[in-house]
Parts: sequence; C-alpha cells; structure tokens
Amino acid sequence: MYGFDDIIGRDTIKDYIRNAMKADKLSHAYIFNGEKDSGKEFIADIFAAALQCEDSANAPCGKCHACIQSQNNNNPDIIKITKDKLTSISVDNIRENLNQDIDIKPYNGRYKIYIIIDAENMNTEAQNALLKTLEEPPEYGMIMLLTSGIEKLLPTIQSRCITLNLLPVSDEKVIKFLMDTVKVPDYVARVCAAFARGNLGRAKALASSEDFNRIRSDVVGILKYSDEMRVEELIGATKRLTEYKLSINDYLNLFMVWYRDVLLFKATNDLNGLIFKNEAGDIARCAKRRSYEDIELVLKALDNTVRRIEAHVNLELVLQLLFEKIKEFG
Repeated sequence: MYGFDDIIGRDTIKDYIRNAMKADKLSHAYIFNGEKDSGKEFIADIFAAALQCEDSANAPCGKCHACIQSQNNNNPDIIKITKDKLTSISVDNIRENLNQDIDIKPYNGRYKIYIIIDAENMNTEAQNALLKTLEEPPEYGMIMLLTSGIEKLLPTIQSRCITLNLLPVSDEKVIKFLMDTVKVPDYVARVCAAFARGNLGRAKALASSEDFNRIRSDVVGILKYSDEMRVEELIGATKRLTEYKLSINDYLNLFMVWYRDVLLFKATNDLNGLIFKNEAGDIARCAKRRSYEDIELVLKALDNTVRRIEAHVNLELVLQLLFEKIKEFG
C-alpha cells in the first residue's frame, strides 16, 4: 500500500498532516487545491487511510484490516462523492451521500471521511447544503474537498476549511521520479518535466505514453518546418496531434518549451541547459535567425493562445493567429 513517503515533492503538506495527526489537532474539513493530475486524490487517499489505520505509530501500515479495506476502496468509513451523470454535483447528491449519511456513526474507524472529488462542480445549492454540515459537523466527521478551482467554492465554505495548496513540484524531482519509476531515459524525462510544469501526474502520463516519441517528433516537425508550411497546413498538423488524446494546451506547452530553449541558447550559446538537446542544431539555427524580441513575441503569442482556448474562443481562429505570429517572428 502507498504511504506518505510515496508522495513526491509535497514535503510541506506531508509534514503538516503528520504533525496534525501526531498532536491530534485535526480539522473537520480540508481543501486540497491544485491543478488537474497534481495528485490531490492520491494524497487524500493516503491521508484517509492513515486516519483509519489501526497502527497509529506507522499509519498507514498497509497491513491492518482497515488499511486493506482502504487499499481495495471498500472501507465503509471512507466515502467518495463525485459528480452526477450531468456536469455538476447536485444538492441531492450531497444530501443523500453526506448530510444524511454523516449522522450514522463510523462502522469501525475513529473517523467517517468524505472525499468530494472535483468539488468545484458542486452547484450553489449543493454548496449551501454542504455548508450546513460544515458549520456543525459531528466529532468523528471529516470532509476533504478536492478542487482545481477553489475560486468556485463559496467564501463561507473556504473559511471553514484548512486549505492545502499543491504547488508545482521541482523539475529535478519530477525528472528523478520519471527515471526511477517510469524508467525513461534522461532526455525523455527532461522534456516531460518541462512540458508538465511541475505537475507530476501530467509528466508521468506523457512519459508512460506509448506514443511519446511520435508526439515529440510531430511537435518538433511542426516547429522545425514552420517556415516552409502554410498557415492552413500548420493548423491541420496541430489539430491532428489531438489524436494522441492530450489536450491542445498540452501540445502548446511543448511549443513553449521549444522556444524557451531557443531563447536560452541565444542568451548563453550553451547546449547543456536545453530540454530539446537532441535537436540542438535546429535550436541553434532558429536562435541565430531570430532576435530576442521576436522570440519573446512568439512566447507571448503562445501564452495568449492558451488563455484564448481556455476562454473557449474558436480553436481554428486562435491557431490561425498563433501561426501567423510564428511565421512572422518564429
């Protein structure tokens, strides 16, 4: 079974949880706030298992009956709440699976723990229903809200919870994790770490993908030959990348990594710090042809493109604007 030592790069959160458990000064409600795939559910699962573990000195021990139940996702005192068939977590969902259920004392453990996944999907009625329980929780009750959009939670909910923010993990730790656990070579780990921007789950997903080499070569191909391709061809090539089941923003992150390499090489003339080290020749040629201002303009255009996509601006229009900038300055 996984334990606290398996949580990578979250030392502040791990120390806080362990110290709170040791001092028996736990809150009745926590918010785990971090972007998608940042490990919120993984940490919450370990925290919940530790709270129910029968061996408090080594929690979670992975051996006791409670830990085995937790590991198999059938501990009756750990309840997970997810969104309904629709896109939100409804008020009926919260009332039935939390408000009414929490009145029943734990079956075996000291706590009855509710983990609300993607808590930002609670509609306003659901949040108000949850608020009533947060105001007067039973002594044994604990609620963990996992969210990638804490701003969507009511201020009254936030004020009644302890918020634990999952900040980006350092590239060094991500690279080491990928090389040790996923068993990828260093150049793959470097690209994945740069791509993920401190998101360990995202880096692991890319490094574990059988399509990684194709993804990487396709993105590099678009960037290397952008001068020779028409804007329409660049848009089509980029849209085809979504066949690899990653979001368009993920591919744009790889574009950003490339241009950061170009900027770094232009500033230092040093190959050692490059992420796309295997493409050093093309990085050097791109850096030689462009000014600092040109490269900065492309990076700004990429950042604006990500923001526009998140704002649901028409994808083809957004990509057209981007590639016009790349052909002009990139």
